[in-house]
Amino acid sequence: MKFRCEKNELQTAVLNVSRAAPSKSSIPALEGILFESQDGAVKLTAYDTRIGIYTTVAAEIPEEGRAVLPARFLADLVRRLPDGFVTVETEPGFNTTIRCGRSELHVMGYDPAEYPDIEKIDEIRRVTIPEGILKSMISQTIFAVSTSDSRPIYTGVLFEVGERELTLVAIDGYRMAKRSEEMEDAEMQPCTFIIPGSTLSEVERLCRSDSSDKVSISLGERLTSFSVGNTVLIGRKIEGEFMNYRKSIPSSFRYQVVVEREELIRVIDRVSLVIKDKQVSPIRMIVEDGNLDFSCTTGFGHAEDSCLCEGNGEGLRIGFNDRYFMDALKAANEEKLRISMNTPSAPIIIEAAEGGKYLYMVLPVRLREMD
Repeated sequence: MKFRCEKNELQTAVLNVSRAAPSKSSIPALEGILFESQDGAVKLTAYDTRIGIYTTVAAEIPEEGRAVLPARFLADLVRRLPDGFVTVETEPGFNTTIRCGRSELHVMGYDPAEYPDIEKIDEIRRVTIPEGILKSMISQTIFAVSTSDSRPIYTGVLFEVGERELTLVAIDGYRMAKRSEEMEDAEMQPCTFIIPGSTLSEVERLCRSDSSDKVSISLGERLTSFSVGNTVLIGRKIEGEFMNYRKSIPSSFRYQVVVEREELIRVIDRVSLVIKDKQVSPIRMIVEDGNLDFSCTTGFGHAEDSCLCEGNGEGLRIGFNDRYFMDALKAANEEKLRISMNTPSAPIIIEAAEGGKYLYMVLPVRLREMD
């Protein structure tokens, strides 16, 4: 195999696919990237038997062929090469020479015959959505995915496809994040499926926030694929029954206040300074008329702060986990947020003050009488 391509294009392709290559595997070839050169393009594939990513790069191809090169080494190497054109040439025995400008390096590859075939998706449904919107939807929900293997179903994000709307929902038992978006082009009937959070993290990295190019999401019996430009990610779905999240969202509220998001972030950030690692001390919030008072007491110290709000909570005292609350505030992109509450033991709802597509729910923490 021998091909010549532009360095920056090769670098982007290597970085995109190398995330699917395991650092250690019982099949050594899987630690590499499979190169297949033919018809004026080079296809790069990485696969860890859980997810697979492949992409193509335009190239001059004097000699077609296949080779597997170590992924981590290649990612470090290509990043350090000078700008220009890169020539990759593999000899019998899998010894590979990589040249760019005055640089020349040699690396031993793997036998491509030992590289397993990536699973093929039996596409039965498809939906498309702009790249930037999908990236935003993932970033505003994925942080609420469960990290506990005791409930595998919640280590993924629920995709709920309606007739003209796509909704993503993540739950970890203590909080929920929900984001909806209208779809312009759908080729699937209303359905639901669950994508592992680890898979969506890779999809989020592939998407560009400023792009209106469409991402095609294909759904099969066991697999899903996300096509972003000329890069495709294939992964397994999570099978199981996701909870009926709508029943957990209160239908009415006794108290609602509107706050400036940035000010609230700064206040909670200051108060949480007295909370140290492995401590579970909650932050206490008292909702007054036009004011939110925050405080926290730990063995390390005591902190108090406040911020203005629109609305009156009649002195409602409620405790919450600072990290869960901050995750929601940072994920929201609106200037003003509405916080809705009922009792000290009922869920707290955070959403845009006007016209938002994002809803976050966090369960409160019980306060001791002395707090």
